[in-house]
Amino acid sequence: MNVKLAPGDKAPDFDLPLAGGGRITLADLAGERVLLWFYPAAGTSLCTRQARDLRDHAEELTANGARILGISPDPIEKVEEFVEKENLPFAMAADEDHAVMEAYGAWGEKNMYGVKKMGVIRSSFVIDAHGVLTAVKYRVGTPKHVEFVRKALSLDTQE
Repeated sequence: MNVKLAPGDKAPDFDLPLAGGGRITLADLAGERVLLWFYPAAGTSLCTRQARDLRDHAEELTANGARILGISPDPIEKVEEFVEKENLPFAMAADEDHAVMEAYGAWGEKNMYGVKKMGVIRSSFVIDAHGVLTAVKYRVGTPKHVEFVRKALSLDTQE
């Protein structure tokens, strides 16, 4: 059965390797608001577009108190290449066994061109300073991701 989290739920804990070295845990983020976004694969067209949109708005989002953490099931080496190639100014982590994705409900059955398979469900979560989810969006659309994040962080939605 696939987990479905909702605002008000406690954010599941995690401990993942970070691009550039080290590890990151939910406890490391205590006291901060966090945008946690799960994406299927570094370097693919939609994931690249989503990462670039966040990159291009990162200053605005972080200036308003949000720390950004992207997570994919790619090996950490692929995540590091993605960060370097796209000049991503925020933390990116690898969840190769997709255990964290499963805990957040961001791993499940997908229908890709009529073929059902297990994979990443493109999802975003905003976690408050106390580790509680304040916004949850499963199957977030790439073109509307930044708009969702702004609304979730209660930012002005004008450019």
